[in-house]
Amino acid sequence: MRIDIVTLFPEVFRGVFEESILKIARERGILEVNLVNLRDFTLDKHRKVDDRPYGGGPGMVLAPEPVFRCMEHLEAGGAKESWKVLLTPSGETFRQPMAREFAGAPGLILICGHYEGFDERIRLGLRPREVSIGDYVLTGGEVPAMVIVDAVARLLPRVLGDPRSAVEESFTGDLLDFPQYTRPPEFRGMKVPEVLMSGNHAAIQAWREEQAKLRTAERRKLD
Repeated sequence: MRIDIVTLFPEVFRGVFEESILKIARERGILEVNLVNLRDFTLDKHRKVDDRPYGGGPGMVLAPEPVFRCMEHLEAGGAKESWKVLLTPSGETFRQPMAREFAGAPGLILICGHYEGFDERIRLGLRPREVSIGDYVLTGGEVPAMVIVDAVARLLPRVLGDPRSAVEESFTGDLLDFPQYTRPPEFRGMKVPEVLMSGNHAAIQAWREEQAKLRTAERRKLD
């Protein structure tokens, strides 16, 4: 799968994509991540990508010209069928079902916002999917882009060593993950539940399902 990330700060991604699951996915040729510097598509010598908002107000707004030029460049370079995703606080909330949907896309173009946001003509002209990772303010779209790439990559075939890992974890259904234990059987007075060491797989599964429901009820409001 090909993911293009359009950003003003490509260097912030390099360490993230050189570790753990994302590194494995790239080395196996399952995931291709291209970092695209938006400043490369400006027309002035200062590589300016923003300007003051019409009507006044604080901050600067990302201008449409470099974004449109960048999209045209990517489409001409093989990303014509990729889904465009605008990372913005006003977008729909990114959740696991969306991660699964994105994992089935022909490709993704993640457009990182910055400053006071995007010129509205970027939304109107490109018709991207607008996505937010939560109701809080971040400096830009780079961290949300990392979150989306990580969540999507682990759902791609052959990325995880055990394919059950992508199924038996939090948010795959409507429940959070159940408690997990490993050796030793007792640590500082805290014991592993006996059912997990019983070898009774039906009882273990029932315990896990019950614990997942309890944890979800405690930590999330169920619809």
